[in-house]
Amino acid sequence: MRLQKYISRAGYASRRNAELLIKDGFVKVNGITVKDMGIKIDPDKDSVSIKGKLLKIDKEMIYILLNKPEGVVTTLSDNFNRAIVSDFIDIDRRIYPVGRLDYDSKGLVLMTNDGDLTNMLTHPANHISKTYKVRIDRELALTELERFKNGIDIGGYVTAKCQISKKGHLTYEIILYEGKNRQIRRMFEVLGRKVILLERISIGSISIGSLKEGKWRKLKDDEVDYLKNLQNAESGR
Repeated sequence: MRLQKYISRAGYASRRNAELLIKDGFVKVNGITVKDMGIKIDPDKDSVSIKGKLLKIDKEMIYILLNKPEGVVTTLSDNFNRAIVSDFIDIDRRIYPVGRLDYDSKGLVLMTNDGDLTNMLTHPANHISKTYKVRIDRELALTELERFKNGIDIGGYVTAKCQISKKGHLTYEIILYEGKNRQIRRMFEVLGRKVILLERISIGSISIGSLKEGKWRKLKDDEVDYLKNLQNAESGR
């Protein structure tokens, strides 16, 4: 198994971040620092550590859906002592958020110790759909809706085409296939609008449903299977 894949499978970091850790000399195999991206290891014989922490692949995979409240950070630690997503999960396994959801946004966050699934769902090339409910301070004109759909320059980057539909007074449903930092808020800012509420309600067809804020549940087997096959499903859209 390639070293960066082992690090990902152990849930320490995505493969891309694992490569950075290797490059920067933080990874040791059998006590020896390695910087070779192509190195392969035997998970049953070799020991891998990062910054002194011995890694271990957890054979029991955990998959959780959390309804994150506003004012919670989608990380496992925070320098400002703000609430973090793991504060809401009462299990004895170390799991990690899949991607991010802004501090001032709420809604669906997936958490798991499955590094391979995390890498697949967060890799920008896979264009996994995410659906959001958004409330703004002033309605969009039809011309602005078309502009939103076809891409907006948010400061050196033009967003990919997306879907947006009106769902009520000042309320819209948006489906993105990418996830730039604070993308939706920045898109509305360009159009002179302020986001009042932003909630992620689904990833692919995995929906938050009636799950209350701050609550979580384990994904069902068919939901896990769906996510593992989502890359192929989305590539065919």
